[in-house]
Amino acid sequence: MANNLEQTLSTLTSHRSVLGYLLISRGGSLSASIIRHSGVVFEGEKGRKYAGVIARIVDSVQSGLEEDEVRFMRIRTKRHEIMITPDERYLLAILHDPTVT
Repeated sequence: MANNLEQTLSTLTSHRSVLGYLLISRGGSLSASIIRHSGVVFEGEKGRKYAGVIARIVDSVQSGLEEDEVRFMRIRTKRHEIMITPDERYLLAILHDPTVT
C-alpha cells in the first residue's frame, strides 16, 4: 500500500499545473496534522494554516449533509484550485494552477 501511495503522489506532482499537495490526518485533535506535504506553498506555518482551513471546510460541508458523505471537493479561487479528497482518517488536498496547460 505504501508503494501505491508513493506512486500516486509521484504521478500527481509530475503534472506541471500541480503546485503541491497536503496529506492531512483527520485525528480527534482540534488541529489538523500534516502527515506529508509537497510544494513550497505548504511549508511551515503557511502549510499548517492551509491544513486547518481545509479540515474545517470539509467538516463544515460534511456536517451539513445528513444522509450523504463528501467524496470530492473542488474549490476555485482567482489564481488557484484546491481539490480535496476526504477519507475517514485522511484528507488529500492538491493545489494547482488551472491556467497552466
